[in-house]
Amino acid sequence: MSIRGLKKKQPKTFKVKIITVDAEMEFSCEMKWKGKDLFDLVCRALGLRETWFFGLQYTIKGMCTWLKMDKKVLDQEIPKEDPISFHFLAKFYPEKVEEELLQEITQHLFFLQVKKQILDEEIYCSPEATVLLASYAVQAKYGDYDPNFHEPGFLAHDELLPKRVLRQYQLTAEMWEEKITAWYAEHRGIARDEAEMNYLKIAQDLEMYGVNYFPIAQNKNHTDLLLGVDAKGIHIYSINNRFSPNKSFEWSAIRNISYSEKELTIKPLDKKAEVFKFFSSQLKVNKLILQLCIGNHDLFMRRRKVDSIEIQQMKAQAREEKARKKMENQRLAREKQLREEAERAKEELERRLFQLEDEARQANEALLRSQEAAELLAEKAQIAEEEAKLLAQNAAEAEQERQRLEITALKTKEEKRLMEQKMREAELIAVKLVKESDRRAKEAEHLKQDLHEAREAERKAKQKLVDITRLNYPHMVKYPQYSPTDTRDANFDKGSMKLDLKDIDLKRLSFEIERERLDYLEKSRKFEDRLKELKSEIHALKLEEKQSGLNC
Repeated sequence: MSIRGLKKKQPKTFKVKIITVDAEMEFSCEMKWKGKDLFDLVCRALGLRETWFFGLQYTIKGMCTWLKMDKKVLDQEIPKEDPISFHFLAKFYPEKVEEELLQEITQHLFFLQVKKQILDEEIYCSPEATVLLASYAVQAKYGDYDPNFHEPGFLAHDELLPKRVLRQYQLTAEMWEEKITAWYAEHRGIARDEAEMNYLKIAQDLEMYGVNYFPIAQNKNHTDLLLGVDAKGIHIYSINNRFSPNKSFEWSAIRNISYSEKELTIKPLDKKAEVFKFFSSQLKVNKLILQLCIGNHDLFMRRRKVDSIEIQQMKAQAREEKARKKMENQRLAREKQLREEAERAKEELERRLFQLEDEARQANEALLRSQEAAELLAEKAQIAEEEAKLLAQNAAEAEQERQRLEITALKTKEEKRLMEQKMREAELIAVKLVKESDRRAKEAEHLKQDLHEAREAERKAKQKLVDITRLNYPHMVKYPQYSPTDTRDANFDKGSMKLDLKDIDLKRLSFEIERERLDYLEKSRKFEDRLKELKSEIHALKLEEKQSGLNC
């Protein structure tokens, strides 16, 4: 068979792109494939066995529609694009996630989808609950909290809270991270699948969880109500309140659901109860509502029946898998604990080694410092010894100086005493000299008076003699001649001798008075010189005394 023949026999295909919450896949599909063929291919690629929760969704003319399993893919009203895009999403939700979600992949897909719905505000969640859910999402992504690894800012690029919550509270990103991290730190030891399950267990209690809303009207002209379909039944809400339904129909209480064009009818199981009718905007909406009602009703009834062999096997495998994972987690936890203890012991040993090295280094430095200190102390000791010798020498010199000063002080005192005595003597001498001077002055005055009287008498005598001579010897005045034989001459000579003798006594007396006066002046000068010397010596002694006092 030729290669061209083989090519002709190959079936025609078309490409599809499957978009999950966290990944994209492309497949080549045969033209004759039905929706179930493509769906089974995607489930096999994902390793998913709990297929009844999921479906392939696409958007046409602004309306989200689910791919029908029993019709060919290309026969359905799908977008005309290449490749054709489908979203692999959860179409039906479990009533109790912990009991119904058996596979880890199923749980993970639900976790990602519910998380996205909360962040996109399709499911309302209170701010407190969003912080707690965010902490479980962080635990599922990053594992156990490690302050050394998860430093501030490690959640900066993660979307964890709805924008409504961020707008409601005026908190910075750092504050939100701090709040989330406080919860996150308490989840230590929780594995990823446990964290995702805890997330879903909290989310399933939210009022809008798993509810598909459709606008409806009680008549053809007004759309003033919302119809919600979930795992428990059908609920009627007011247009502005999606939390508390005005009326609810549980699946166990519904007998039949049907539609005719845009009208949809809900018949309760109780035939006496009122039949509820409402109108939708399009026929396609009624078809979609009916499709969701059928699927949720089937799952509702299945949960209340005995599990099929396949479900029992899956649950058994899930239990075994959980037990195995639990043991594996415990083993890993023990290994992690041992590893952490070993790391702590290693860190402790390294710390101890570093401490010992540091202590050794410090000891070496201390030894070097002690050696240097010893050398310095030796030098200081030598210097101190030399200083001690010098101080001893200075002390001896000071002692000698002290003794000398004492002797000098004694001498000074003695000299001072002698000087004072000399001064007193000098004062006494001065007083005596003053008295003597006064006495001599008085004597001199008397002598001068006597001399004056004598001279006056001499003058009178001479005058008298002249007068007598003129009277008796007028010729002798001019030419006096002396005759030894003449009696009057003899008398004259005798009187002349007496006058001469008296004149001589006066001269001698005047000479003695002058000599004594000169002696007195000389003694007074010498005494004054002596007084000056004494004053100088006393002044010098006082200066020495002051200098000695300052030196001490």
